[in-house]
Amino acid sequence: MATNLKGLTSQQVSQRISEGKVNVTSNIRTKSIGRIFRDNICTLFNAINLVLLVALAFVGSYKNMLFIGIMIANTTIGIVQEIRSKKSVDKLTILSEKKVTVVRDGAECEISREEIVQDDLIVLSRGSQIPADCIVCEGECKVNESLLTGESNLIEKNAGDELLSGSFISLGKCYAKADKVGADCYAAKINNEAKYIKKVNSEILRSFNLIIKICTFILFPIGIAFFIRQFGINDGNLQATVVSTVAALLGMIPKGMILLTSSVLAVSIIRLSRKKVLVQEMYCIETLARVDVLCLDKTGTLTTDEMNVTDIIPLNNKDEITAALASIAYFSEDKNATLLAIEKYVKNEKHIGCKKFYAFSSETKWSGGEFDNGKSYIIGAAEFIFKDKEKYKDLFKTIENIKDTVRIIVLASTDKSLNNGLPDDITPLAVVLIKDKLRENVNETINYFKEQGVALKVISGDSVKTVQNIAKDTGILGAENAVDMTTVKTQEELEKAAETCSVFGRVTPQQKKQLVLALKKNGHSVAMTGDGVNDVLALKEADCSIAMAAGSDAARNVSQLVLVNNDFASMPGVVAEGRRTINNLEQSSALYIVKTIYTIILSVFFVFFHMPYPFEPIHFSLVGALTVGLPSFVLALQPNKNRIKGNFTYNIIARAVPAAFCTVLNIIGMAIITKFTTLAPDEYSTICVYMTALCAYMLILRLSYPFNALRIAMLAVSFVGIVLGCVFFAGFFSLVWLSVDGLILFGLLSAFTIVLFNLLYNYAEKLIEKNKNKYKN
Repeated sequence: MATNLKGLTSQQVSQRISEGKVNVTSNIRTKSIGRIFRDNICTLFNAINLVLLVALAFVGSYKNMLFIGIMIANTTIGIVQEIRSKKSVDKLTILSEKKVTVVRDGAECEISREEIVQDDLIVLSRGSQIPADCIVCEGECKVNESLLTGESNLIEKNAGDELLSGSFISLGKCYAKADKVGADCYAAKINNEAKYIKKVNSEILRSFNLIIKICTFILFPIGIAFFIRQFGINDGNLQATVVSTVAALLGMIPKGMILLTSSVLAVSIIRLSRKKVLVQEMYCIETLARVDVLCLDKTGTLTTDEMNVTDIIPLNNKDEITAALASIAYFSEDKNATLLAIEKYVKNEKHIGCKKFYAFSSETKWSGGEFDNGKSYIIGAAEFIFKDKEKYKDLFKTIENIKDTVRIIVLASTDKSLNNGLPDDITPLAVVLIKDKLRENVNETINYFKEQGVALKVISGDSVKTVQNIAKDTGILGAENAVDMTTVKTQEELEKAAETCSVFGRVTPQQKKQLVLALKKNGHSVAMTGDGVNDVLALKEADCSIAMAAGSDAARNVSQLVLVNNDFASMPGVVAEGRRTINNLEQSSALYIVKTIYTIILSVFFVFFHMPYPFEPIHFSLVGALTVGLPSFVLALQPNKNRIKGNFTYNIIARAVPAAFCTVLNIIGMAIITKFTTLAPDEYSTICVYMTALCAYMLILRLSYPFNALRIAMLAVSFVGIVLGCVFFAGFFSLVWLSVDGLILFGLLSAFTIVLFNLLYNYAEKLIEKNKNKYKN
C-alpha cells in the first residue's frame, strides 16, 4: 500500500518537541526510584517500629533500640534489590521494545513510541498496537478495542475515523495522524497507560495481606491491655513496662517476611533477565510455578516462523493456480509466515492486477481479492471457505488422505465479489501443503513439562490434522485426543473438550479465550503462550501469560512474561526459577510466623497471669537475627525444583506451629515454675530466651534438610552466634549466668522440647502432604 502523504518535516518535528507535544508514556512498567524508596520506607510496620523506638528513647532504654539497626539494614537491602531489579527489567524492556513506523520528510522511518510527536503520520498494520490517539488519513482497517473496553468485536475504521490508543489493528493497514499524544491519550486518561491491567493472581500476596490484617487488628487492643497489666505488675515502673510492651509488640509483627518476599522476587527477576526473559508483573513468577496446564500456540511456540511450500495438489483450472497464488501473495500487505512461504514458491510468476484486496482475519481464516481477470481468488482454511462438507466431499477426502505433517490451506476462485463475504458457489483450485519447522530443543522442553506433571494443550487456528501431527512429533501426551473446533457448537461441548482433549484445531480467537476460561473453571491453573493478535483474548484471561518478543505489540503488552530471545526452550528455566522462589519463600516465611504466633499467645497469657513478661527487645534482636533473619535469606535463595502444591498460608502455619507451640509451652511452664519457686527473675528471663532460641534453631534445622555446604555453614554460624551472644555478650543482651539449678532446669526442658518438637513437626509434615494431595496444582 503506497502513499503520497509526506508526513512531518524534520523542522516541524523539532518544533513540536520544543513545545512538549511528545508521546511521553509509561511504557516501562517498573517503579520509579522515588517510589521504590517510598514503598520500602513508608510502610505500616516501619511506622509502628518508629513509634516503639520513640517510646524506648523516652524512657532511656537505649540498648533495646538495637532493632532499629536491623530494620534499617532490611529496608536498605529491599531498596537495593528492587533498584537492581528495575535496572535489569528496564534494560531488557528497551532491548525488546518494538519500534513504530512513521512517515517523515516523505520517507518511512522507525522510531520509539516515546519519540512520536503530535501530527506524526504513523503506519499501522495487523498486530500493531496504536501508540497514540490517531485519525485515519488513508487506508482502512478493523480495530479490536478489547484492551480498553473488554468488548472483542472488530470495529471498521476508514479515513476520518478515530483510533484510540491501546487498541490494536486486527486486520488491514492504514496511515493515521497522531491527534493526541502522551497524557492526553484516551488510554492514559482512563488508566495512565495504554495496556490491559490484569488483577494480580498471587496466593502469596493474598496470604500476606491476610496475615497483616490479622496482626494489625490484634496489635492495638492486646498492646493496650498488655501495657496496663504490666504497669501494675511492675509497680508503676514506666521504663520496665515500656520495655516489656515494646518486646511483645515487636514480636507480633512479621516485618521481615514482606521484605524477604520482595527481595527474593527481585533477585528472581534479575536472574530471569539474564536468561533474556522480561518479567512485566512480579508475582507472575509465582503463578507460572503453580500452573498445571500450559496452553501452547503452535506457530511461534512449537514451530518457528520459517515455512516452505512442499507441494501443491491441483484440483481445477491448473493453468491459473500459480498466477492466483502469486497475485494473492503480491497484494497481501500482511506478510505472515504462510504468505511469505507462498511468495517464495511463486517468486518468478507474474501477478494479476487487483481491484480490491481483503486482508486475512483470524476470525474468518481467509484472505483474497477481486482481480482484473474478472475472478476473485481466496486462500485459507478449507473448513471456513467450504462450509458445506457434503457438497465438497472430494476436497475434504483429498485433505484427509494427506499423511505428512504439513499445514494445509486451499486456493479457491469465484466469479462473484467478496464484498459481502464468501459466496456459495466457490470452486476449489488447489490444496497447498506448507511445512512448519520445529523449534530446536522443543522435544526436550516438552519432556520437561511432562516430567513436571504439567498438561500441555496445543491450541491453533490450523487444521486439526496439522496440529495433531506436530503435537505427536513433539511428544505431547494425549495428542490422539484432538478436536476440530468448528464442530463444537455449545458451551457444554467446549468445556468437555477443554478437559478431555490435548489438541485443538481451527480455533477462533474467541474460542481460545473460552478454552482458557473453561480450564480455569475446572480448577486448573492455566498458563498461555502466544505471539499473535489472535492470542490476545486468551492471554488476557490466562493465570500467567507468556509472549514472544517478535510477536505482535498487543500480545506483548497483555503478557506478564516476554521471551526476548523468542525461544520456547527458555520456559523450563523460568518455571524452575519460580518453583525455587516460591518453595523457599514458603519455608522461610514459617520462621517469621513462629514469632508472631507465640508472641500473640504469650501476650494474651501475661495479660491474665500475674508475672513480668520475660523478654526485652534486645532479646529478639539476638534471637531474631540468628534464627530468623540470616537463615530465611539463605534458605530463600537455595535451589528447589519441587512442584508447588497446597495452600501457601496453610503450609507456612503448619510448619510454624510446632516451634511456636513448644515456645509457648516452655515460657508458660517457666512462668509457673518461677511463680511458685525461688528461681531468680533474671534466670527466669534468661532460660526463656535460651528455650526460644532452641525452638527456633530446631525449626531451621528441619527446614535446612537436605543439607548442603551452604546450609551447614548457615547452621554453624547461627549456632556459634547464639552461643557467643549468650556467653560473651550476656550483659549487653540482658542475660545472666545460670545457677546449677537453672542449668539442670534448662537441660530437662531442652531434652523434652527436642523430642516434642520433632514429634509435632513430623505430624505437621504429614498434614501438609495430605493437604497438598487435595490440590490439583
